[in-house]
Amino acid sequence: MAIEIGIVGGSGLYDMADLTQREEVTLTTPFGAPSGPYVTAMLHGRRVAFLARHGAGHRILPSELNFRANIFGFKLLGVERILSASAVGSLREDVKPLDIVIPDQFLDRTRGRISTFFGRGLAAHVGFAHPVCGDLGRVVFSAATAVGATVHAGGTYVCMEGPQFSTLAESRLYRSWGMDIIGMTNLQEAKLAREAEICYSTIALVTDYDCWHQDHDSVSVEMIVSNLTRNAAMAQKIIAETVRHMPADRTCACGRALETSIITRPEHIPARTRRELAPIIGRYITAS
Repeated sequence: MAIEIGIVGGSGLYDMADLTQREEVTLTTPFGAPSGPYVTAMLHGRRVAFLARHGAGHRILPSELNFRANIFGFKLLGVERILSASAVGSLREDVKPLDIVIPDQFLDRTRGRISTFFGRGLAAHVGFAHPVCGDLGRVVFSAATAVGATVHAGGTYVCMEGPQFSTLAESRLYRSWGMDIIGMTNLQEAKLAREAEICYSTIALVTDYDCWHQDHDSVSVEMIVSNLTRNAAMAQKIIAETVRHMPADRTCACGRALETSIITRPEHIPARTRRELAPIIGRYITAS
């Protein structure tokens, strides 16, 4: 049975108790090592692959993550959909700690992160106006509602560099721009998933109000960890319910993202690049 669904566990979600028939798979990629081994398993009759984003013991900073290796590893496993659980701060009064947000937009405030598989003699430009899979997001929203979460559909996720939390000036600026939540990891995952023709959706777990709120003038790790523990339990329920009701087939455009995106003429693509990117471009460009 093919592995259909990838699960990225963020801060606080380092494992899932409901996974059965577990096997650890260690992969190598042209971009280096992923954050750790993938746990392939069964969840409600579907084969899934789980990856702890920050590694065992949460030892990898957001800026240190090998996003390319993580997403490429899912592609090697045959994954077509990724559910990404992530801790975020809220930039809105009505989006409270312990709420869930299913964002549909991103704003990039990172610096120098590599967020493409392309280059090295191959140019491609995928569409990214709608950076997450709307079909997958709707399944996640329905699942979150079904398990009793307070969930918000849509919103913009500001992806900041970190590892420091926002200054008060930054937090106020993002609010003035109409942003909704803030985190440090998901934008690069979404970009790379789109290039890999994988559907992607974020399950954003609100831990705090960032530093703008009068009752949250400083965000602490202690505050976040306390809420993470509670959020992780809800995230597992949402993921399990999402997997249970995941349609068998994809009807969205995510699986065809590269159809009109590769601009380099095939005869000019270096042989090594062809070989290394074959899992992504093989439908359009042969390896030899």
